[in-house]
Amino acid sequence: MERTDAIRELMEEKELGAAADSNGSAASGKENGFHKVIAKYRKDPGTGEALNSELKPTMVIKGFRVRPGYYDQPGATVIPGGVNFTLHSHQATEAQLVLYHRKQARPFAVLPFPRTFRIGDTWSMIVFGLDIEDFEYCFRLDGPYDPSKGILFNKEDDLLDPYARAVVGQSYWGYSEKHKGFYRARVVHNQYDWGSSTFPNTPMEDSIIYEMHVRGFTKDESSGVKYPGTFAGVVEKIPYFKKLGITAVELMPIMEFDETINSRGFGNSMLYEYWGYNTVAFFAPNTSYAASHEFNYEGTELKNMVRALHENGIEVIMDVVFNHTAEGNEYGPIISFKGFDNNIFYMLTPDAKYYNFSGCGNTVNCNHPLVRDFIVSCLRYWVTEYHIDGFRFDLASILGRNQDGTPMENPPLIELLANDPIVGKTKLIAEAWDAGGLYQVGSFPNYGRWAEWNGSYRDCLRDYLKGNYWNAPEVANRILGSSDLYHGVSKGYTSSVNFLTCHDGFTLRDLYSYNTKHNELNGWNNTDGSDDNRSWNCGVEGDTDNPDILRLRGRLMRNAIAVLMVSRGTPMILSGDEFCNTQYGNNNTYCQDNEIAWLNWTDLKTNRGFFDFTRRMIRFRRDHACIRKDLYGQFGSLPRSSAWDARPGHGSLTGDTSLMAVLFSGQARGKKKAEDAVLMIINTYWEKQRAVLPELPKGYIWKLQVNTDDPEEEYWYKEPIPYRTSREVDIDPRTVFIFVAAREKI
Repeated sequence: MERTDAIRELMEEKELGAAADSNGSAASGKENGFHKVIAKYRKDPGTGEALNSELKPTMVIKGFRVRPGYYDQPGATVIPGGVNFTLHSHQATEAQLVLYHRKQARPFAVLPFPRTFRIGDTWSMIVFGLDIEDFEYCFRLDGPYDPSKGILFNKEDDLLDPYARAVVGQSYWGYSEKHKGFYRARVVHNQYDWGSSTFPNTPMEDSIIYEMHVRGFTKDESSGVKYPGTFAGVVEKIPYFKKLGITAVELMPIMEFDETINSRGFGNSMLYEYWGYNTVAFFAPNTSYAASHEFNYEGTELKNMVRALHENGIEVIMDVVFNHTAEGNEYGPIISFKGFDNNIFYMLTPDAKYYNFSGCGNTVNCNHPLVRDFIVSCLRYWVTEYHIDGFRFDLASILGRNQDGTPMENPPLIELLANDPIVGKTKLIAEAWDAGGLYQVGSFPNYGRWAEWNGSYRDCLRDYLKGNYWNAPEVANRILGSSDLYHGVSKGYTSSVNFLTCHDGFTLRDLYSYNTKHNELNGWNNTDGSDDNRSWNCGVEGDTDNPDILRLRGRLMRNAIAVLMVSRGTPMILSGDEFCNTQYGNNNTYCQDNEIAWLNWTDLKTNRGFFDFTRRMIRFRRDHACIRKDLYGQFGSLPRSSAWDARPGHGSLTGDTSLMAVLFSGQARGKKKAEDAVLMIINTYWEKQRAVLPELPKGYIWKLQVNTDDPEEEYWYKEPIPYRTSREVDIDPRTVFIFVAAREKI
């Protein structure tokens, strides 16, 4: 057959294969068509004989057929006929693969990687004939041992694969099947079909983030779900999310962690590492959050959850912890990284102790080239394999520290993530501080991509809303988008994540029920947790039956939600705040796997009115684009955004401004140019005050949409109240009014 005939045959068979694909018979079409033709013309150039493309073993080690593997595929990967194992270590001299039958204490095989299977600092080996369902694995490395230099190789240590896709023995919450203090990995099949699922890609300025703990969200019996405390339980609550109106869930750590690491009894309770900020394996999902055991298919339930949320237009943001690991300091366990390259993965002092910028014992050496590559590969994996929409980086300032711990002007990791072809388009949110005193809110390296938890927004708004009105000028900056912090390519409506509460601190209800923290049940004599809460108990510490205090607390909570939703920047609310969840004054529930930290869904029934107010404020924000960003046109002579002292005869903001007006306005682009203006007036004073409303263009009037102290407890007016005859209005004590501009009906 001539060459042109061969090409013609290939083209014809490829078309047949494609046709078979479209008719649902792809396998048979390819097998009998294109692939056979390819094989027909694949010849050995020396002998002219047809080549067999199937991988063959090149040697036998301890009865196992092996060959060199795929060096660019770290971890354990299933391939036809075998499993590919690849590991990296810069300083190790020898490596072994250790294989166990499921749940067995002794290995059934210890296979040394031949020297010829090493290229550079990478060992790779394919082992044929393994029963995928019946083995667990880890690695052993040998090399120099010199603690004075931070080098800790020990050929007796069983080390968890840093790229493990699943960790053995973690499926039951509160019970770890660790063997002799070490962890093993399991091979995971990658056969998930995402179908037509797509990423919502909600713009940052249009996002409303809901921070939540997967277990605590539905673990309480009151949640009413079939699978409490799991990814499946979250799926059951999707109708709730849609009714509330949020656009993204921000999940507290879901990478595999061992909640039993520091577990301890205290009183009548068992305390665990409940929050999950001690990562054991960065590529593995937390299997205890799955409703069923997914042996060799770990992550399937998480993928189902992500797909279901995406189908309902809700994004998934992961809280990731790259600043430290569960291995702790020199007294902590050797789990993985210490045994691979301790003095590369961690920041060490000159005497080989662990820098502790995380406050958790060690600090990951994020800007070492090898560690940087690991972090980028990990995030790419979560985006491609799990379709994650974004990441919130815990103590993100550590990501910008040099290998000696000093802050860097242009941190390569942060810049790399901002420009990465896979990760760079996701939402990148920094907690822009660390436990070493580096506070970078407003100065975190942005590269046009990063957003920040705006801790300055939280702090000064908490002060102002409880009556400390002398910080009014800063409050105005925060509500208007923190232009003093975010400017240029870093705009407030894309870079500032505004929040008043989060997992770390008081809930919204507790913010106005307690003057001080009450963490006695954590077992540290109430010494843990922040003392800087900027809270107010309204006259009584904790629960009360006093109707006046309860009314005041309710009003202050409504004020907080109203101001948060009428602030430029992306709002984030803590799960349960929308129905007044309490943690009984505990502002550090990291160890409380019980009713203290779990959401009590009976509060949703009890506080249904507050839930309705919250969802209406969320909807109000989504209906008024002028709040979220600068619109294209101007609405009459009104400024696009402004704040001033609303009292008669005043104007400029000062330390005496206890009655603040905030205005957003503009004109949207389109065939019908829509004018939009929102005016919010905040009376943080303990007495009634009179405000002057700004003048609107001819034909428009102000209508009152929200009154957080409505005597009829309506708070949100279905029919906004028009103000035609006067531009002056009395605002009740500690109350927020929100007006909208509307055409006057004659």
